[in-house]
Amino acid sequence: MAEHFIGVDVGTGSARAGVFDADGIMLASAKRNIALYLEAGDIAEQSSEDIWQAVCASVREAIDIAGIDPASIHGIGFDATCSLVVLGEGGKPLPVGASGDPDRNIIVWMDHRALGQAERINATRHTVLDYVGGTISPEMETPKLLWLAEHMPQTFASAWQFFDLADYLTWRATGSLARSICTLTCKWTYLGHEGRWEAGYFETIGLGSLALEGFARIGTQVVPGGTALGQGLSPIAAEAMGLPSGIAVGAGLIDAHAGGIGTVGARGGAGDVQSRMAYVFGTSACTMATTAQPSFVPGVWGPYYSAMMPGLWLNEGGQSAAGAAIEQLTQFHPATPEASRTAASAGLSLVAWLAEEAQRRGGAASAPALIGDIHVVPEFLGNRSPFADPEAKAVIAGLGMDRSMDSLVGLYLAGISGLGYGVRQILAAMAEQGTSIDTIVISGGAGQSALVRQILADATGITIAATQSEEPVLLGSAILGAVAAGRYADIGAAMHAMSQIGETYRPSPDLAAWHERRLTAFAALQQVGRTIRQTAS
Repeated sequence: MAEHFIGVDVGTGSARAGVFDADGIMLASAKRNIALYLEAGDIAEQSSEDIWQAVCASVREAIDIAGIDPASIHGIGFDATCSLVVLGEGGKPLPVGASGDPDRNIIVWMDHRALGQAERINATRHTVLDYVGGTISPEMETPKLLWLAEHMPQTFASAWQFFDLADYLTWRATGSLARSICTLTCKWTYLGHEGRWEAGYFETIGLGSLALEGFARIGTQVVPGGTALGQGLSPIAAEAMGLPSGIAVGAGLIDAHAGGIGTVGARGGAGDVQSRMAYVFGTSACTMATTAQPSFVPGVWGPYYSAMMPGLWLNEGGQSAAGAAIEQLTQFHPATPEASRTAASAGLSLVAWLAEEAQRRGGAASAPALIGDIHVVPEFLGNRSPFADPEAKAVIAGLGMDRSMDSLVGLYLAGISGLGYGVRQILAAMAEQGTSIDTIVISGGAGQSALVRQILADATGITIAATQSEEPVLLGSAILGAVAAGRYADIGAAMHAMSQIGETYRPSPDLAAWHERRLTAFAALQQVGRTIRQTAS
């Protein structure tokens, strides 16, 4: 009987499951939407129970669509957003916000309620911060834990476990409290290279109680991604998913890192794991580059030891709003209502339709004519890298009175180009510290368009490659399941066997000077935005 593996990906808006064979070919996938509760003040919450039910339903449907015997599934892996899950005794959810609703027990990655706590933590200049690019983000977990301790002390005190979402899913699947080195090192300040928590850091920032407890509520068993957990899939979880109990469950990864696993080690194409950078382009965007030795890049998270590839150091950058930034940007244009109706009649999202319209109008080569004088710094949710400025805001310049569809397409292209310039700044920051990248391997739903990939290649000046897999993030999680099941010896071997480079997009020499000039304007607008904030505050 053929061997199959399941990858589960929980993003900001949905839970998805994919069924793969041992060669990395996806047989079927399914998804369920998940609730997202947004409130004023940058509040974003979710429900762990809602997410778990969506995961189980997605797995069941994917197996049905694939038409395979569930007994052929030997392993399952999970990835998820780096959101904070809070559980009380017995695994019961606890409220994390003003609603007081215990079902809303997740502080979502994008929630910026802990901005003040992050600022105070950064003011300590603790040496632990050297391993998060020098500046901790409110998107990370210790600022959020501190917010809970200060604003919801009852929840904090009565919490049994604080989980990163990926670790919650593996606990729910197996009952194992083991945490992934990926989640803890990248988002919780665990020192992966030393295999320990730094008690002094927690005492300094006001979370000394966690240290006094021996870190029992945030993780004492830390394992690499893909490690087989517990006794495998528990009978209760197996029944919910329609799978045999006891199949291997691999320790999980943050969703972007699963995209890295599904792409940067692919066979074929130029470069290797250390000269390629993963760019996971979804609601937000993450960049991930690995090095043999630690590289300290100001404003770029890390270096994290073994956080993605075992034995290698990881530098993680990104954009807090990417696909979401483009959606937000396009809503400002007066032609958007008409374009949205047209897109809906064609069965497309607005941004997908705009990509097709831009292609019909000449594609990337026509970007100068379509964009004209419009410049966009799409930092609607701050600058994650390389400036580590969560208070940054978007800047749009060059708008006139044009209300045409061409103008909307141009605004869209200017936004995509702006994302590319942001990636280029991350590349430059890493290059200053000796990390050289020759290929960006893209994944994520927002980066599936050939036009988007070419615009990014032109804007960054770097070759963009895509893998043959249509769902590289799901594939990354399936790779974890395959490694946990023993089908492959390690993640490196599984990456090579299950992923392959497909199309590549090289930067156009004819547009290089134009993009260089726009990059200068982009940086100038960023500085203007910072100056305005400083002088107006």
